Amino acid sequence: MECLLGLIKVRVVRGVKLAICDPLTHSSDPYVVLRLGQQKVKSSIKYKTINPEWNEDLTLSITNWTIPVKIEVFDHDTFTKDDSMGDAEFSILDFVEVAKKDLTNVSDGTVMKTIHPENENCFAAESQIVWKEGKVSQDIVLRLRNTETGELILHLEWVSIPGLGH
Repeated sequence: MECLLGLIKVRVVRGVKLAICDPLTHSSDPYVVLRLGQQKVKSSIKYKTINPEWNEDLTLSITNWTIPVKIEVFDHDTFTKDDSMGDAEFSILDFVEVAKKDLTNVSDGTVMKTIHPENENCFAAESQIVWKEGKVSQDIVLRLRNTETGELILHLEWVSIPGLGH
C-alpha cells in the first residue's frame, strides 16, 4: 500500500481558444480528464463552446509525487468516439515539496517558488506557488499539445490531512 501524502484539489477554471471539432456549429463540446497514476477524474461537458468555463474542483490523492498529472481535453460526441482536443501534463514535485514544508512562520502571500515555461513542461506562462490564507496554491496556464490551439487554466490547492503532518 502506497503512503498517502495528501490531496491536491485541482480547479479546472476554463479553456481558452480550444479546437473546433464540430464544423457545423464552429464549436465543440469539451470536457477535461485528469489522470495521476491509476486515478482518473473528469469534469462536466460544456456544450457548444471553445472557451468553456468550468470552475469545477477535482481532487487527486497524492501517493507518489514524482508522477506528473496528465490532462486530456475531449470533444463529447453522442454517436461516435469522443475526439481528442489536445493534452498536457505538469509536474507536482515542486508543489508537493512546498506543501510539505513547515510554513507556520511564513507570511501570507509569500511566493514560495516560481516555475517558468520551458520545453520540458506545458506551461504557457510563469506560474507561482504561493502561501496564502493558510494554504499552498498555484495558478497554472497550460498550453495543449497535439492540437493546433488551446490553453487550460487551472488552480491547484494543497489539502492537508490531519495526522499526516503539514
